[in-house]
Amino acid sequence: MNTPSTMLKHTLTLALLGLLALASCRKEDETPLDLDITSAGDNAKAEDYFADMLRAVDDAAESNGLRDGADACAPVITIDTVAVPYTMTIDFGPVNCTAANGRTRRGVLNVTFTGRYRDTGTVITITPQGYHVNDHLVQGTKTVTNLGLNGDGDPCFSVTVNGSVTAPDGSWTATHQAQRIRTWVSGDDTVTPLDDLYLITGNGSGVNRTGTPYTVSITQALRVAVGCPWITAGTVQVVPDGRPARTIDWGSGACDGTFTVTVNGTTYTITVG
Repeated sequence: MNTPSTMLKHTLTLALLGLLALASCRKEDETPLDLDITSAGDNAKAEDYFADMLRAVDDAAESNGLRDGADACAPVITIDTVAVPYTMTIDFGPVNCTAANGRTRRGVLNVTFTGRYRDTGTVITITPQGYHVNDHLVQGTKTVTNLGLNGDGDPCFSVTVNGSVTAPDGSWTATHQAQRIRTWVSGDDTVTPLDDLYLITGNGSGVNRTGTPYTVSITQALRVAVGCPWITAGTVQVVPDGRPARTIDWGSGACDGTFTVTVNGTTYTITVG
């Protein structure tokens, strides 16, 4: 099952591909479009790998009430629930295995958790140890906190990331920070996940592989429906240091993979195939 985090990472990657195509289609005699592809690419990769890390924990925790999932990798899982915080060790071993989503993984994920995913106040913290995804070294922490119900009665989760991704050959490292609120606005009271709908807000930042800082802001909540492979609404602003802001607008709810990119007052429409 694709979680909202999994779909978000894919849409970020698709948005990057769209921007690359947009830049390549411009005539050589025109002023080049000011797109910091390095910042966008490094941010998308970090979003991808840290979301994948949470998915791996979801899968391992299936029989222990944290989340549900399935995966082709078969790590050695050790769980200790004697005292709070409980601990879980997910060991993929020193050699790559191929997960259900096609990614390779190796290394260890150390997890602490204080209760079940749906329980108010539960805190789940994931710390990788020698952990690699597609041979990229992933370091840092990811913490998911169940904030309980908001004023509308919807479950909310705080998601924070403070980490880095290093190239397979060690030639570069990019840092990544994110602070998000994930609100479960529909489907939390049913058994099937296909009607689950989340709204995601928050900000992020990082330093790309060349040392350029950038910021990421969700300026209008991203609408993520489990039944749609794309973000269906919301806006995101990416600002590389010293560069103009780039605004991505995902529209008003249609599941059509169409979004617009506005740079320096010029707007382009892109449709993901």
